[in-house]
Amino acid sequence: MKFNTTKDVLIKGLQEVQAAISTKSSLPILSNILMEATDDQLILTTTDLDIGITSKIPTKPQITGAITIPAKKFSDIIKELPDNEPISISVKKNNLVNIECANSSFKIMGLPKEEFPQLPEIKDKDSLTLPQKKLKNMLRLTKFAISRDESRYVLNGVLFVIKPSHIRLVATDGRRLAMVEDKMQLPKTLEKKFIVPTKAVNELDGSLGDDGEVKISFNNNQIFFDTGKTRLVSRLIEGEFPNYEQVIPKEAKDKLVTSRDALLSAVKRAALFTNQDSAAVKIDLGKDKIVISKSTPYLGEARIEVGAEYKGKDITVGFNPEYLIDLLKNINEERIALEVTDPEKPGVVRIGNEYIYVVLPMQIA
Repeated sequence: MKFNTTKDVLIKGLQEVQAAISTKSSLPILSNILMEATDDQLILTTTDLDIGITSKIPTKPQITGAITIPAKKFSDIIKELPDNEPISISVKKNNLVNIECANSSFKIMGLPKEEFPQLPEIKDKDSLTLPQKKLKNMLRLTKFAISRDESRYVLNGVLFVIKPSHIRLVATDGRRLAMVEDKMQLPKTLEKKFIVPTKAVNELDGSLGDDGEVKISFNNNQIFFDTGKTRLVSRLIEGEFPNYEQVIPKEAKDKLVTSRDALLSAVKRAALFTNQDSAAVKIDLGKDKIVISKSTPYLGEARIEVGAEYKGKDITVGFNPEYLIDLLKNINEERIALEVTDPEKPGVVRIGNEYIYVVLPMQIA
C-alpha cells in the first residue's frame, strides 16, 4: 500500500473516526485505525464494538492495500508534521508503516487487516433518506434531555419513532422530556421504533452538516447512518422506552409569552445563586410579567423581571434552571409560550405542532 496526502486532509479524516477508538479494551487491535487504500480513495475505519465509524478521503493511491496502525501514535505524528507539505505513507514487509514528510521519516509497526473486527454490512431492505440539516436540528432539540444515569439504560439515548407519515425523536431523563416530530411521506410498510445510544447520537450530530442527505438503514439490533463521506454503525439499546405520551399535559388555555433571549438571560443570572443543596430558581407568573429570582443563605440573591404577555392567574413555581437553559439556548424562536397551570404540575413549551418540551417542577426551599 502506498499513497500521498496532506496534513489537513488526514487530520480531518482522523477526527471523524476518533470517537470509536477504544483505549481501554482488552483487545489491542481496537486501539488501531484500519486504513484501506482503494483505486480512488483512502478509507479510515475505527470501532469499539459498540459503534463503528468509517470516513472516506478522496485520493489516488499508487498501490492499493490495507493495514491497521496504532491510532494515537499515528495521530500524534501527523499533528507534528509541517503544514502544506506532502505526506507519503507506504507499507513495507512485516506490516511496517513508513511515513515521510519534508525532511522527516517515521516507522510504525502495524497489524494486518484480518485481525481487525469486520463492521456489519448494510442491508437496504428497510431504509430512509433525510436531509442532513433536518436530522441535525431534530437531534439538537432532543439530545440534551438524554439521561446520564447509567442505571436507567433505556433512557441513555434518543428514541426514534418512524411511521409512514412522520419521524419523531424523543429523549427524557425522567425529570424533563423533549420530543420533536417532522411530517413526511415514507413507505407505507416502514414502521420502526428504536433507541440510539448517547455516544452514537453525539457522533452522528458531529458528522451531519447543513447540506446533503443522510441514509438511515436497519439491520437486526443495529442502525446505520451514511452521509456518503462518513458512515456510522451502532448497536441499539435493547429495552422498552417508557410511555412518554402519557406524561405530556394537555395544552393550557393561559400561556405566558415572552422573549426567548430575555428569559434565557434572566434564568442564567438567577442560576448564579444556586448550589448543590438549593438548585431550584423561583419563577413568579403575574399579569404581563414573569419574575425569576433566587435567594441562597450565606450566598446572596437575585431578582430579574421580564416583560410578558400573560392574563392567567398568579402562579409561583420552582424549576431547575439548567433544564430551562438547555431548552432556551437550543431553540431559534424569538418568542416562546410557557404553560404553567399549577406549582405541582409540569411546565410545558410547545413550538407549533412539531416540538414539545416538558419539565417537572422542583420544591422551592
